[in-house]
Amino acid sequence: MALTMRDVDRFEAARPRLEAIAYRLLGSASEAEDAVQETFLRWQASAVEQIEVPEAWLTKVLTHLCLNQLTSARARRETYVGQWLPEPLLAGDPMLGPADTVEQRDSVSYAVLALLERLSPNERAVYVLREAFGYPHREIAEVLDLTETASQQIFHRAKKHVAEGKPRAEVDAAAARRIVEEFLAAATSGRTEPLVRLLTADAVAIGDGGGKVPARAKAFEGALAVATFMRGLFKPGKAKRALVGGTAEIHATTANGGPAVVAVVEGRVVGVMCLDVGAEGIVAFRNQVNPDKLERATRSWAATEHGEPLFRAF
Repeated sequence: MALTMRDVDRFEAARPRLEAIAYRLLGSASEAEDAVQETFLRWQASAVEQIEVPEAWLTKVLTHLCLNQLTSARARRETYVGQWLPEPLLAGDPMLGPADTVEQRDSVSYAVLALLERLSPNERAVYVLREAFGYPHREIAEVLDLTETASQQIFHRAKKHVAEGKPRAEVDAAAARRIVEEFLAAATSGRTEPLVRLLTADAVAIGDGGGKVPARAKAFEGALAVATFMRGLFKPGKAKRALVGGTAEIHATTANGGPAVVAVVEGRVVGVMCLDVGAEGIVAFRNQVNPDKLERATRSWAATEHGEPLFRAF
């Protein structure tokens, strides 16, 4: 049966929430868009007039599509070239979803999205629906075909796993910019010591090139190793300019709610480096340079005002 305009409008009103859920579940904006589009096709093919609670129906269909995707994604990531990192979302992207509470902001942080990869699909779904969107366990149980008690147990287990690996300190946009500016000043100073002072002793640096852009398969670990790598990364060179297709403009911004460095070449985002900040300094750098995971960032960048770059590199 063809959808009425009212039916289409009801789905479109739900689309932002569905995309935000799917992104948190999958860690990929493009896969989230695909999952939401498939949900629309199932909405279109259903007897819409018989669906009593459209929001619950749409959430259940989307979540199960994402769970299936997560299961197959795990198999694909076993053959992924190098480290796998989520697709970053720049400030203002509507797919970031609600950000009214600390829990909602944390749930979409780059550090937490990386941690969610360690959870089982069910743990991830329960955590996202409860922590980020405030669904009661009764509704989560209905979505996932669980008992309410099982949903509560899964949530507590998932939340414990996430908390154990989450050293992030919440910072506002102004503080994020200061952190990035201080880091870049140290990284371009030509000396390692200023960088080391900004890092925790166990700091790490991870890169995702997807086999398309060079990125070290193994993370750099320890303040000195990370600082040495960062000093070299921002050192100009012809080979680097050739690799990215020109001179990169370096900007301070936020991605997934946290401080980030964005490298842009002729309007194209070629790298997003997310900084994970703890009480004692920068804990981790997660650098996304896989071009397949930067297409949305490039579109977002083109649609927003971002001012002059802090400097031009490479």
